[in-house]
Amino acid sequence: MSAATNKKLMQDIFAAAANPDPAARDRALFTASLAEDAKWVVTGQYSWSRTFSGKEAILNDLQGYVRTRLRDRTRTVAHRFIADGDMVVVEAKGDNVTPEGVRYDNDYCLVFRFENGKIKEIREYCDSILTEKALGPFPEASVRTAS
Repeated sequence: MSAATNKKLMQDIFAAAANPDPAARDRALFTASLAEDAKWVVTGQYSWSRTFSGKEAILNDLQGYVRTRLRDRTRTVAHRFIADGDMVVVEAKGDNVTPEGVRYDNDYCLVFRFENGKIKEIREYCDSILTEKALGPFPEASVRTAS
């Protein structure tokens, strides 16, 4: 796939998942676009820093846990897409609240790498202090296939 095609796919994924109406948010395109052997690398040196290996670990261990720490359905709004070859960089901002009422509006830089038309790798850069302050440390027991 071309850089333009990859960029358009990411724009469509974020548009569907960031709908202002929580009932209309749709993550199906992201799920369908994720390679079975994809990995999500949470960068840094804090409790969330690790590599989630495989589609199941990404959807259940990482994103599943995040959803338990946020009210309603999670929302991350992208505001910039940069594509080059098999890479798409997305700058985005969260629009979320924890069950305790704490705002979690992290800034993200997400680097997506494509292979054979599927998302093969995601590297996440964010404010680690805000993540642990709002969501708490990542629980080791909830990780099955992360390394």
